[in-house]
Amino acid sequence: MTTLAETQPFLKRLFEHLDLAPQPIGAETKHALDHWRTTRRGVAPTFADVVADLRHSGFAFRAVPEARDYEIVIGAKAVAPLLGDVAEGARLSEAPDRRGAVRLRRLFDEALRIGEPALVQFTLVENGRDRAGVELLAAPLALADGALGAVLGAMSVQRFETPAPARAAPPLGDETIIIFALGSSRALGERVARELGLALAPHEERRFEDDERKVRPLIGVRDKDVYVISSLDGEAGDSGADKLIRLLFFIGALRDAGAARVTAVAPYLSYARKDRRTKPLDPVATRYVAQLLEGVGAHRIVTIDAHNVAAFENAFRIESVALDAQALLARYLAHRLGAEPVAVVSPDLGGEKRAELFRQRLESLLARPVAKGFMDKHRSMGEISGEIFAGDVAGRAVVILDDLISSGGTMARAAHACRAHGATRIVLAATHGLFARDAETALRVAPIDEIVVTDTVAQREALAQRWRGRLVTLGVAALLAEAIARLHGGGSIDELLETGPKGAP
Repeated sequence: MTTLAETQPFLKRLFEHLDLAPQPIGAETKHALDHWRTTRRGVAPTFADVVADLRHSGFAFRAVPEARDYEIVIGAKAVAPLLGDVAEGARLSEAPDRRGAVRLRRLFDEALRIGEPALVQFTLVENGRDRAGVELLAAPLALADGALGAVLGAMSVQRFETPAPARAAPPLGDETIIIFALGSSRALGERVARELGLALAPHEERRFEDDERKVRPLIGVRDKDVYVISSLDGEAGDSGADKLIRLLFFIGALRDAGAARVTAVAPYLSYARKDRRTKPLDPVATRYVAQLLEGVGAHRIVTIDAHNVAAFENAFRIESVALDAQALLARYLAHRLGAEPVAVVSPDLGGEKRAELFRQRLESLLARPVAKGFMDKHRSMGEISGEIFAGDVAGRAVVILDDLISSGGTMARAAHACRAHGATRIVLAATHGLFARDAETALRVAPIDEIVVTDTVAQREALAQRWRGRLVTLGVAALLAEAIARLHGGGSIDELLETGPKGAP
């Protein structure tokens, strides 16, 4: 955003950023500016041009020049977070929130003075605490005579505060432990905090118009044991690299603020697939990520079902904790499979050890033999090849197990091979459901009866709706909460790795 260095002092006191060539980030402000631009005729749109679009969002004020005031024409509800309880027809001078009214009046004056839209950002403070980041747009409107005398406005509010826990804190809950959750991991973080009887700590995340990020804690962390939950999967508008940078900056801010210990909890850890050189001059991304986390001062890293546990543990010089969600998957599948003959198949040779350990665990739960199989796979320049299949799957329900489902191609190939060799039912099981790129297409045409993943990665609602009945998502909040409780209290993780969390399905 434009610096305030050249603006008048009263604007500097009211706003943190001012942009006279707006590029809004929030959905509400972006929609309002797009509508203003498309309806602009001459100097500015009129009320008649924009009023139909303000029924559900945005607001409009008319200037009252003789009183140096503005009157709400439409959108009192949309502006209530800034002004308080106001009605259409009221003036800014009558608003309960005086500071909010001053902000609007000053911004409206500026928009009418320059004859162009103006965008500002500021922090909303309630009871002495930062509660939300606000992006506020004001764009001039023309009256019937063509003169500028009204303003179109819109506001995007990003709340920093999170809900309180659903139940009272158990003996573990104390004031020395703090849990944050970043980005789309917030829902998972809230579930983890509830399991511990804690409130998720508030923080600010702000995106600038060039996609740079600002992230900071909104409570004191000095001498605290801090846990930051952030899965590093890529999603629309947030790549794995974006999330990694945000996590690094946040850990750095926590260390600068005096946190006694900071644990990065990355249920899904990105860049873990490139853990060794398979071709000359290859990068070893897992080790580089480790060096970055160590460099900003993380004391510990926790993840779930690392792509290669040995490589993960060897990459870090800080304490590394590789949790295992296989117990959750095995308990669920043991219940679903019932008395059917079963086989566990690895979709590639690299995951054969993982599949074998899972087969043994499932065999123990079912108290009967479980067959196994594997698929050959070669990947080069993004292309997958290899058609060799070996295993006893004829007449059996098959569980194809991997640590993650990304494009779906590997799993789809294995599913087709299992069906061709006589499998009666095919279930895909993976800890991390990334479902990237063309995964939906690849899996839709494959002979798959059910897909079981965990919520280490937040699932897109549209995908969950389309795959309703086929996609099952198991929760890892109890697993993470118990791990955090043991780490905070100096307990052992070994039993948790063996049995999974108490009360798991």
